[in-house]
Amino acid sequence: MKGIQIDGAGGPEVLKLHEFEDPVAGDGEVVIKVVATAVNRADTMQREGKYNPPPGASPIPGLECSGVIDSVGHGVTKWKVGDEVCALLSGGGYAEKVNVPAVQVLPIPKGVSLRDAGGIPEVACTVWSTIFMTSHLTKGETLLIHGGGSGIGTFAIQIAKAKGVRVLITAGSDEKVKKCLELGADVGINYKSEDFVEKTKSATGGKGVDVILDCVGGAYLSKNVDCLAFDGRLFIIGLQGGIKGELTLNTILFKRLTVTGAGLRVRSVEKKGEIVQDVLEKVWPEIEAGNVKVMIDTVLPLAEASKAHEILESSTHFGKILLTT
Repeated sequence: MKGIQIDGAGGPEVLKLHEFEDPVAGDGEVVIKVVATAVNRADTMQREGKYNPPPGASPIPGLECSGVIDSVGHGVTKWKVGDEVCALLSGGGYAEKVNVPAVQVLPIPKGVSLRDAGGIPEVACTVWSTIFMTSHLTKGETLLIHGGGSGIGTFAIQIAKAKGVRVLITAGSDEKVKKCLELGADVGINYKSEDFVEKTKSATGGKGVDVILDCVGGAYLSKNVDCLAFDGRLFIIGLQGGIKGELTLNTILFKRLTVTGAGLRVRSVEKKGEIVQDVLEKVWPEIEAGNVKVMIDTVLPLAEASKAHEILESSTHFGKILLTT
């Protein structure tokens, strides 16, 4: 099969199309003939040598895909050859075929094309497992999403609104802010021209937000804490703004705050299976009802993975970037 190899840590130019041996379905696994995969920030970090695959995972980048089941391993009864599916991966998506534990496989949501479904599993599982399963965001609460125009952001806006949550977002341009508002966000903040702390406090009557989904990390740490209401929860899923930040701990104590971080990729197969099942039960119905739409910005052939990374790192996109085989 053809797949993308990282030829040494570096820029997008190190992504090269190579020949690989076809994967084999082990016990409890299926092999998927890939139709589409999506580009995520974790892929760019892996390319730069800053985020190695977990033990046993494919060195080929790609954390989600859609396609058709090509073979099934021993013990798999839920899926059969020919089923159209999408899947959460630990790696291997940038290829014509990939093997994956069957518990990480999902049916294609009704109303979504097989191609576009390649951009759902990673964002759906990340958003649901962080702000809902762990931070327990509930109806009537308020959520602040940094990077509202990203794949994660566009999905989080919609699923939060579907669950009765008030949503604030930050984005890097007035155009992206406008698009986020059109998606359903209640308050949009251009972080390049506005103070998101002051705007957040103003928009919440000084109370602050209940949950923050943060992809920035160090640079926003103290500001995020200032934005939180009493019993607020900060969930960090990215470090685009650095790995270090300063905190005044008395604010955490006084407001009874929770600061949490988690990487989905390194979780066990069993835990990923639990997340996938919860997503199937709680998120898939919202997609099939039309309350959550897959926002696709760009679609490129697999051989143009380097161009896809350039677009992602330029932050000019709105929604997901797909690669097709």
